[in-house]
Amino acid sequence: MKTTIVLATRNPNKTREIRKLLENYPIELKNLDDFGPIPEVVEDGETFDENAYKKASFTARVLGFPAMADDSGLSVTALGGKPGVRSARFASENATDQENVDKLLDEMKEKSDRRAAFECVISIAVPTGAALTYEGRCEGTILDAPQGENGFGYDPVFFFPDFNKTFAQSSLEEKGRVSHRGKALAQVTDEMDKILDWIDIHMPRPEPFECKGK
Repeated sequence: MKTTIVLATRNPNKTREIRKLLENYPIELKNLDDFGPIPEVVEDGETFDENAYKKASFTARVLGFPAMADDSGLSVTALGGKPGVRSARFASENATDQENVDKLLDEMKEKSDRRAAFECVISIAVPTGAALTYEGRCEGTILDAPQGENGFGYDPVFFFPDFNKTFAQSSLEEKGRVSHRGKALAQVTDEMDKILDWIDIHMPRPEPFECKGK
């Protein structure tokens, strides 16, 4: 029997990536679009770890299923680690991918140090609050202009030296092998049997009660 795990996201691209990487495991992966409206989680943590746990634990408590959340972003050396935890909201609170990329390129004008790294923390939580944590990191450089049509977010300007191209010029399979999320998920897949056992142990059990009537 498959274990249901909820991805604490409505992002279809992120959902597609994670489903692809975990497709061979006895898991039914849902995301927030498979459920009715639930309150938005305020991602006000100062680290990827804090935000990932907050999203996973909240989703698990509200929906009653184990939940998986990742918080990830781009840390640029010349910008002191920005955009960091605000990667999705770099240009504004409801910024599009293009607006965030444009802001990044604007701030990187005349910067000679183009080093950057994608970072990811994955949290898997159950309704009781217990959680497991996995991390991944991928290093590259920021280009002067976007290249490629695949991927999402900052992929068009993130150049990965080993591929000699951007993530947006790479296939989903290529990116999945080396990306920050791919590395974190590789740890998840390596331990999936243990994770499923852990979920089974920590999921709350329904308590029978006697229905007394007159």
